[in-house]
Amino acid sequence: MELILSSFGEAKEKRSCDVAIIGAGPAGLTAAIYARRSGLKPIVIDKNVIGGLAAEAPYIENYPPFKGIKGEELMQKMKEHAKEYAEILDMNPIKKITKDKGLFLLDTEKGEIEASAIIFATGTTHKHLNVKGEKEYYGKGLSYCVTCDGYFFKDRRVIVIGGGNSGAIAALFLKDINADVTVLEFMPRWMCEAAYREKIEKSGIKYITNAQVTEIFGDEKVKGVKYIDRKTQEEKIIETDGVFIYVGLLPQSELAKEIGVKLTERGYIETDNTQRTNVQRVYAAGDITGGVAQVIVAAAQGAIAALSAYEDLKLKG
Repeated sequence: MELILSSFGEAKEKRSCDVAIIGAGPAGLTAAIYARRSGLKPIVIDKNVIGGLAAEAPYIENYPPFKGIKGEELMQKMKEHAKEYAEILDMNPIKKITKDKGLFLLDTEKGEIEASAIIFATGTTHKHLNVKGEKEYYGKGLSYCVTCDGYFFKDRRVIVIGGGNSGAIAALFLKDINADVTVLEFMPRWMCEAAYREKIEKSGIKYITNAQVTEIFGDEKVKGVKYIDRKTQEEKIIETDGVFIYVGLLPQSELAKEIGVKLTERGYIETDNTQRTNVQRVYAAGDITGGVAQVIVAAAQGAIAALSAYEDLKLKG
């Protein structure tokens, strides 16, 4: 590691590694462990805190060997494990990636990183509804993270917009802290797994289908939600103290696209079954590849991507 001077005369660190892993969620952290154990020097970079969206999950019930574990707790365990194998630079946005003399140069806020290979494990981010009031009331009763903000609504009325698995888990979490919960689902049917539907029905959570949300309203804080019953076309209003939005995810693939990585029509990174992309020595793993968005799948793909990088860097000469 060496020091370089920025245009303002500030000293920044310059690092070099075999593989730069972008993203510190389940895929990125697992990739770091497997990369180091195979003989590569990895560095993990993330623009946010370590853990990714998995850390926001109130409860994870399908990741062996845990019967059930909080997402934050699981990711803390992964972080502690990965830190034994790799340097992790979180809260470190990447400004640009260029290629020079066969090496990738990552310009980050904490300095430049030179790498022979890249693993994109950038995951996804919350999708927005893009309805009236959504921007205005963000942080004023509206949130995208029940783990972060749910406890503010203990014993209060809450609406969860989106009835898929993530929305169902959020609703159950809120019910557990004695919130009065209503789920609004756009589709005409239940969109979560049967196991979650059973729990929701037993808990008494209201799950309304065919609900097209048109506005989130209030004064200084959220006061209610307007929606159209898609079956009857009747406009309805539900008063509430809080709104949590779980209507899907968007891939964070902008950096990959800038260096020529091929994306799917939906913006996810295309890979083969070894997690290789169309760009030599560039790999992708986890939710950024689309498909099954599960922690166990992300971890498996992270391991495969690291082993593919090892094969290309060390075994193919």
